[in-house]
Amino acid sequence: MRILGIDPGLQTTGFGVIDMSGSKLAYVASGVIETTKGEMGNLPARLKVIYDGIREIHARYQPDVASVEITFMNVNPQASLMLGQARGCCVTALVSCNLAVAEYTALQMKQAVTGHGRAAKSQIQEMVKRLLQLPAAPRQDAADALGLAITHAHASPSMNKLAAQGVLSRKTHGMYRSGRSH
Repeated sequence: MRILGIDPGLQTTGFGVIDMSGSKLAYVASGVIETTKGEMGNLPARLKVIYDGIREIHARYQPDVASVEITFMNVNPQASLMLGQARGCCVTALVSCNLAVAEYTALQMKQAVTGHGRAAKSQIQEMVKRLLQLPAAPRQDAADALGLAITHAHASPSMNKLAAQGVLSRKTHGMYRSGRSH
């Protein structure tokens, strides 16, 4: 199974691609999509760069599934809204490529990669380097994206077993007819 991890960001979106064969993980590619080269004040143009970049990554590496970081509320509401738009753009691009999308918090990713949820960025970089046997630590955003792919590789066997038992099926109580919940 080929897994694409995405660490959304408006200025820099990290991506990482790994292959999982049984319990073995293999590095395929990683990098960043940067929107800082264009006009900084043009949000739609920056979102298009992210969208097009993710579609290009999908076309090049043909992943089977994607994992994306769930963003948190920041102290600055404007920054949170901007990050949310970048994240929504990432998820939309992945779904438009017909990929299943798993979502993990930064805490879950840090726990899966380093063993504790309060790990520093440098610790994530070092563990990703070790787990994937890389010659050097990847850039922070790419390391986070690879960490998300690793997290999904660790979690997907358990999630598949739960789904097979129907534990993860969608609940319909407490929902409106159009799908909105209250």
